[in-house]
Amino acid sequence: MDATETALDSAVRGYLDHLAVERGLAVNTLASYRRDLRRYVDFLRGRGRDSPDKVEEEDVTAFLRSLREGHDGRAALGASSAARTVVAVRGLHRFLHREGMSDGDPAGAVRPPTPPRRLPKAIPLAQVERLLAAASIGEGPRVLRDRALLEVLYGCGARISEAVGLDIDDLDKESGTVLLRGKGGKDRVVPLGSYAWEAVDAYLVRARPALTGRDTLPSRGRRSTGDGAGRATPALFLNARGGRLSRQSAWAVLRTAAGRAGLSTTVTPHTLRHSFATHLLEGGADVRVVQELLGHASVTTTQVYTLVTVDQLREVYVAAHPRARSSTAP
Repeated sequence: MDATETALDSAVRGYLDHLAVERGLAVNTLASYRRDLRRYVDFLRGRGRDSPDKVEEEDVTAFLRSLREGHDGRAALGASSAARTVVAVRGLHRFLHREGMSDGDPAGAVRPPTPPRRLPKAIPLAQVERLLAAASIGEGPRVLRDRALLEVLYGCGARISEAVGLDIDDLDKESGTVLLRGKGGKDRVVPLGSYAWEAVDAYLVRARPALTGRDTLPSRGRRSTGDGAGRATPALFLNARGGRLSRQSAWAVLRTAAGRAGLSTTVTPHTLRHSFATHLLEGGADVRVVQELLGHASVTTTQVYTLVTVDQLREVYVAAHPRARSSTAP
């Protein structure tokens, strides 16, 4: 342990190692935990707590209060952000107690604030089609790549990280499926529709070789470890230098297409994922099937999409049913 590292610092480091190695949390999730716990340790240090055994329930409660009200020049957090931070703190103390590194769990009775329920923002099918058509404007290999990327995002509900992480070997044209590598190392195989396959085929045949500067696809079974120009890479979606397309570049593709399509609403990669789920449920898909397609660990996460669909059904019912509302109602 570093000479300047306190017992609390060491405890946090051990917990983060546990999350990375044994729980397999994604890099971005780990970064969030590290940032939240750093804020917690700084707060405790200001209260003279430098060891897990010195932390009391009042310390955790005061920390939650500081998150909501602001502290030491830091802006107050909304309910969702504060709840995420408290979850990290509760996980830390639960881990320390379970591992025998503290006598009790001072955060066990502290409940995170309940964030307001935010419904997923989906766009109508007509706007999705405008978006996809806008991605096809122009000529050249990047146009074909952009259309294929957006078709895949909407065609199988992939997260942006899953889409740019695809390798050619992850495509199985015979079965019509793709292998998506989800959060925490959880892989899933999902079907891909004919429109997306047509766009991917056009990209592979007419555009990807030009982006690699090669006439042939890379040998199967190898995964890229870099984005440098001229390196043979099995990555499906490539940038202009022949390396794997980054998440930031994929976002730019979507923003450009949304601008060309004249969509007034803000469109993100998750908008296409939300639209994928909502349109499936509107078409009669079972919520548990949608859960598997999205890679949700719990069906509860997926059921929020049913609220969107129910609202839409209610609107249609009120507008169409002759006795849905009184003719004398204001």
